[in-house]
Amino acid sequence: MRNRLAGHSNSYHTYDVDQALAGIAEAGYDAVEMTAVLGWTEHVDLDAPQSELKARLDHYGLDLTVLSGHSDLTTPAGVDLGIKAVRWCAEWGCPVMNTAIGGHSSQDENESAFLEGIGRLAAAADEAGVDVALEIHGDIMATGALTVPLLERIGHPRVKVAYDTANCEFYGDTAAADDIATMLPYLANVHLKDKRGGKGEWDFPAPGDGDVDFAAILRVLEDGGYTGPLSVEVEFQGEPWPPLDEVTAAMTRAHDHLHGLELG
Repeated sequence: MRNRLAGHSNSYHTYDVDQALAGIAEAGYDAVEMTAVLGWTEHVDLDAPQSELKARLDHYGLDLTVLSGHSDLTTPAGVDLGIKAVRWCAEWGCPVMNTAIGGHSSQDENESAFLEGIGRLAAAADEAGVDVALEIHGDIMATGALTVPLLERIGHPRVKVAYDTANCEFYGDTAAADDIATMLPYLANVHLKDKRGGKGEWDFPAPGDGDVDFAAILRVLEDGGYTGPLSVEVEFQGEPWPPLDEVTAAMTRAHDHLHGLELG
């Protein structure tokens, strides 16, 4: 596969960091998107010495591609946390910090409050040499088509997009294969996530088990020259999460399915 394919540690939401890393490695990945989301999936402690996590990743043979550090960017405290995550990435040498406007759980978001704070985060990202990848998530960024005018208003080269191939259906009732091309100039990260059911139905199985057309998506990315990271994320039907062995089996199926669609 032309792009680096990582396992997203949020797929192991209710499990600890070692269980997540062991499962991702067992499923066949050699890279990981780590999650540092307070109150949700806390696989990275931004205050801990990075040497501890580096040792863990080395043990499991994994490289870090992206830090998922969602915080509520409509609040000053959330922007501060985003800046902290960006600086953590700079210290590590990780080029992308993934986040969402209202944090991991928000859907109805305050655009004016977000725009008041994004300048501070963008300036910190510029200083750090790290891209902030805003995820397709919530009402303001429900689809790529809705996101383009927002990015034009922000107008900062360090503020980019993490395209989620299932969230565009969950929030925006739009198929990723019909929408992702709008994001090609702005992409810094792509979450390969599957979806079953209609808008607002929380059912995110392993890629290949649902309705998302990954062959078409990968073709758009290939034709558009996207060379950045891809992360496999599985969120099942929400809590309670499946048993650990079922999570790893789902991640393995996703890995094998996506590699079977290799286009370049």
